[in-house]
Amino acid sequence: MEEALLRITGRVQGVFFRDNAQEKAVALNLKGFVKNMPDSSVVVCIQGKKHQIEDFIAWCHEGSPSAEVEHVEITWREPLDNFDSFEIT
Repeated sequence: MEEALLRITGRVQGVFFRDNAQEKAVALNLKGFVKNMPDSSVVVCIQGKKHQIEDFIAWCHEGSPSAEVEHVEITWREPLDNFDSFEIT
């Protein structure tokens, strides 16, 4: 299992980014969470098989239909937790 921490910037809050991210993650059988940050970015911690995470990252570059993604910062790391699902926090 792999884990990536993503920070997505741009117009990503108030555009259903988290809901769409959850749908995509569940479709790819990924676990973790997505949450809005005070600086208007969105953070995602995602766990699963590397190729599935890479598919999710590719989706993050576009985001939800109303989003305007400027940048996706990716940090690969050893899994810190073992998530049971993908949650919006």
